[in-house]
Amino acid sequence: MFRVDLTQNRLSPLVQKRFADLHLRERDHLQEWLANQPDALGEELLIIQKEFDGFDETRERLDLLALDKDGNLVVIENKLDDSGRDVTWQALKYTAYVSSLTKTQIVDIYQQYLDRFCGGGNAVVRLCEFMGVEDLGEIVLNPGTDQRIVFIAANFRREVTATVLWLLSRGIQTQCFKVTPFMLGEELIIDIQQIIPTPEAADFMISMSNKDGEEKATHDTQKHRHKLRLAFWEEALEQLRADNVALYQNISPSKDHWLSAGSGVRSCPFNLIFSRDEARVELEMRRADVEENKWLYDRLHSEKDAIEAACGAQLDWRRMDDKKASKIIFAKPFDGYDRSNWPQMIAWLSTHIRKFEAAFREPLARFNPQNRSPNEENP
Repeated sequence: MFRVDLTQNRLSPLVQKRFADLHLRERDHLQEWLANQPDALGEELLIIQKEFDGFDETRERLDLLALDKDGNLVVIENKLDDSGRDVTWQALKYTAYVSSLTKTQIVDIYQQYLDRFCGGGNAVVRLCEFMGVEDLGEIVLNPGTDQRIVFIAANFRREVTATVLWLLSRGIQTQCFKVTPFMLGEELIIDIQQIIPTPEAADFMISMSNKDGEEKATHDTQKHRHKLRLAFWEEALEQLRADNVALYQNISPSKDHWLSAGSGVRSCPFNLIFSRDEARVELEMRRADVEENKWLYDRLHSEKDAIEAACGAQLDWRRMDDKKASKIIFAKPFDGYDRSNWPQMIAWLSTHIRKFEAAFREPLARFNPQNRSPNEENP
């Protein structure tokens, strides 16, 4: 790595170091860096445990255990200046151990991590947020044989790289990241590069080692769910347009469980929700300023009786003081994954989004935070 001196138009090399020379330790330093910044490995990962030792009849510990966006467990093994000879065998043992973990066990492991290292928190809520779902029941965690292995070291021995390449050829998702420390004066610089497979060759190697990947993906639970949602929203939008629901005239179908449309107030959309258990219409206040969300919610709540009378129903008012956003909701139970229920669900959504929009149109315009007096306080 080089430092660029723009005034002299010259390059000067950074000083490459060994971790040992810098008195840096695997557990205290490299592991902590990655636990707190897992996207340094080039993707969104959720660390769910470190120094995991939950193996029967063994005292062995794996360095970091993570989840990727597909719900796969990722075993991360860190070494410093040398990978050692036995790191692949060690990681394979750990991967075999965690391959049998159930969703309930994974949630428990993550909850223990939050309680011990992160000052608490709700593991189910955080998992849902990471996976982008409303209900943990919508996702599969640790599916089949899709566990992954990540090796991190400053240098990899030939026997390690040869083994990793062999694992890749057998369809086992394995990566090697080379981590190199540099000094820039008194500043420590860390370079992390994926070397196996190279980013350019990764897709090709995966496709070659998984000839049945396309067929398997067709039956994958998550992709099936995406197709189901897309089909539902295609039908729903067709009916909404037939019903002259102007809010959704220019909205496209989505694989997500929601469709949003503007309410006239920035970052306060009307949402249609399609889930396994219910259909829902809602007004969501998700502005960047939490105080603005609560202010607007409180103003609307002060006219609760009139709004509910206009909607013709009692609504679910959720101020959610522990979160940035607030919501006002009306929902009805349905078996959403039974396609025979879709016409009834769509008709219900069409009817109630029109009532919602009509009931909230005038108070939203009147209470728009953009028109709020700077000195106006919450009620």
